[in-house]
Order: sequence, then structure tokens, then C-alpha cells
Amino acid sequence: MEAIITSVTIFVLALWVGYEVITKVPPILHTPLTSGSNAISGISVLGALVFAGVQEGTATHLLAFVAVVFGTINVVGGFLVTHRMLRMFKRKE
Repeated sequence: MEAIITSVTIFVLALWVGYEVITKVPPILHTPLTSGSNAISGISVLGALVFAGVQEGTATHLLAFVAVVFGTINVVGGFLVTHRMLRMFKRKE
């Protein structure tokens, strides 16, 4: 029971810190920060894939699958935003 309380506390604190950090960033910096966070999301996807290989039960596989899906959406979205941002700086022909 103590491990669950500790995990939930860390999760809630991470949510709070993430919200505070993101709301303090000026809108002009959101796109560069999104492209820079792709590496972190890629590491999260890799960790979720490793976690999916652990034989701990159905809940483990389900959580790992959800983590892989959300991490992949974040990585792909970040690359699309970065690609669009870089297209804006190309010279017009």
C-alpha cells in the first residue's frame, strides 16, 4: 500500500510541475521546445517497450501499450510541428 501511495504522490507532483513549467513558457518558444522534447519522448517510448517485455501480468502490458501509443503520438506530432516550422523559414521560389 505504501508503494502505491508513493507512486501516486510522485505522479501528482510530476503533473503539477509539468503544468507549472509549461504555463510559464511564452507562446513563441512552444514550437522549439516541442521539437526539443522529441528525444525525451523517444526515450519514454523505448522505456515503455522494455516495460512491455516484463512478464508481470495483463495490467503491465496494457499500461505499456498505452505508454507506447501516447509516446509515439507525441514524437510524431513533434516531428510534424518541427517540419512545418522549418518550412516557414525556407526561401520562396
